[in-house]
Amino acid sequence: MPYDRYEANILSILQRDGRITNQALAEQVGLSPAPCWRRLKALEESGIIRRYAAILEPEKVGIGFCVFAHVTITRHSEGIVEQFERAVMNRPEILECYSTMGSSDYLLKIMVADVAAYDAFLHSCLFVLPGVRGVESFASLREIKYDTALPLADSQGSQTTL
Repeated sequence: MPYDRYEANILSILQRDGRITNQALAEQVGLSPAPCWRRLKALEESGIIRRYAAILEPEKVGIGFCVFAHVTITRHSEGIVEQFERAVMNRPEILECYSTMGSSDYLLKIMVADVAAYDAFLHSCLFVLPGVRGVESFASLREIKYDTALPLADSQGSQTTL
């Protein structure tokens, strides 16, 4: 679904504040509340807005150890790939999984409490996932940048700024 500058602004604002009221959103975008609401509903129904969520501070909930793992699978047969991907989907510690090009087949972002928890996760989960041949882990020392907002442009290609 293509979107115009109003919708691009709606999306940019919502990426920063998903709990904003329709009234405040409309004021910031420069629309009256009813058209703003209609545009928002259309963005939701089209699937552009996947979902709304709260972003937690990992350390404050005891899950502050971030690891990026490169995973190589044994064979690329359809059954192995499906089994691996299904198993990954069922593990809450694995926040993100990407199929990649290069020396590894997948890149996983994993969040656990600490090094000991990651070691346990490696042995009880990753090493026993279907088709796993190897895992190379990269622990994050500190987070430099974290953002969930996509850099949007309106239909004319102009970057939206608030």
